Amino acid sequence: MANRIILDAGHGGYDNGAVYFGRMEKYDNLDLTLEIGEILNNNGVDVLYTRVDDIYVSPLERAYMANLEGADYFVSIHRNSSPTPNTYSGVQSLVYDMDDPSAVLAANINQELEEVGFSDLGITVRTDLAVLRRTNMPAVLVEVGFINTDSDNTLFDERFDEIAYAIAAAILDTLGENADSGEEYSEDEYYNEEDMYNENAQNGSSPNGYQNENSRNGRPRNGDYQNEDMRNDRSQNDNQNGERQNGSSQNRSNQENNGMSEESETDTDFRDGENGEQPVYHIQLGLFNDINNANNLIRNLMENGIPADIIRQGEVYAVTTGSFSNLDEAAKEEDALRQMGYSTLIVRDGRR
Repeated sequence: MANRIILDAGHGGYDNGAVYFGRMEKYDNLDLTLEIGEILNNNGVDVLYTRVDDIYVSPLERAYMANLEGADYFVSIHRNSSPTPNTYSGVQSLVYDMDDPSAVLAANINQELEEVGFSDLGITVRTDLAVLRRTNMPAVLVEVGFINTDSDNTLFDERFDEIAYAIAAAILDTLGENADSGEEYSEDEYYNEEDMYNENAQNGSSPNGYQNENSRNGRPRNGDYQNEDMRNDRSQNDNQNGERQNGSSQNRSNQENNGMSEESETDTDFRDGENGEQPVYHIQLGLFNDINNANNLIRNLMENGIPADIIRQGEVYAVTTGSFSNLDEAAKEEDALRQMGYSTLIVRDGRR
C-alpha cells in the first residue's frame, strides 16, 4: 500500500506567487499544505514537505529532491490568478498526462473541493511545469481557488479546515486507505484537536532537504491579518519584491482558466528548448547587500579551492560558482558544496 506523500507549498521566499491587495499566494499555499500534512500524518501517511517556512526552493530543485525520496505521489498546493480580478472562480488541477495515476488523484481532489463549495474547473494538462514534468512519481498541482477573486478568498478563509480535510480525504481515497481498512473516516476523526494542535508535537527532518513537521508554525493564516500594520507590512514587502499577476487565462465557454498563472513554475529547459536556446546554470552561495560580506565569502571559497564570482544584481551582490549547461551536472556540484556546509541554490542565467 502506498504510504508516502510529498507535499509542496508553491512559491516562497522572494517568489510571492500571485498577489492581491497585499495577500500573497505563498502564505496561503504554506498554511494549507501544513494543515493537509497534519491530517495525512495523523492517518498513518508518511508526509514530507518541500518547505515548511517562507523560503525559496526552485521548482527544479523540488522535483529533484522528490525523486530522491521515492514517494507515491507529489502534490503541489497553489492559488490561481487571472489578469482581471473577480473574473474566474473555482478549483483546477494540473497534471502532466491524463493517462497517468495523477489524473485519478486530480479528479478526486476536484470532486472533494467541489463539495466544500468551489466550482470544478476540471483537469488541465501542463507539460511545461517543472514539478509535473521532472518528478518521477505521479504529480498533481492544485489551484485552490483564485486569489484575486473575493468569493474564493472568503471560501478559503471561512472553510479552511474543510478544504484541508477535503484534499487529505482525496489523497487517502486515492491511496486506498478507506478500501484497505474497510471503514469510512469522519471529519471529526480527521480533526482531533488534541492531536492536531499539540504544542509538544515533535519536529524532525529527513535527508535531501525535506522536512517532516507535525505541528503548525503558529503564524496566522494569510487572511487572518492581526492588524492593519501587518497588512501594510505585507503590501510594502510585495512592492519591494515586485507585485505581479502571473500569466494569462483563456475565456473558454465554461470560463475555465488553463493554469497559466504558474509562470515561475515553468521548466526552464523545456521553455528554452522550444526557442532553440540553451540555458546556463550557476550555483549561488550567497546574496548580500554589502559587497564586503560578499568578498568575505569569496575568500572563504578560495581557501577551499572553489572559484567564485560576484555578480551585481540591482542593489545586491550574488556570489556564484560554476557554469553548467546540464542541470544534472549542476545538481551534483551543488550536492558536493552542501556536503561542505555551504548554503546553495541553483540559478539560471544568461543564454547562449
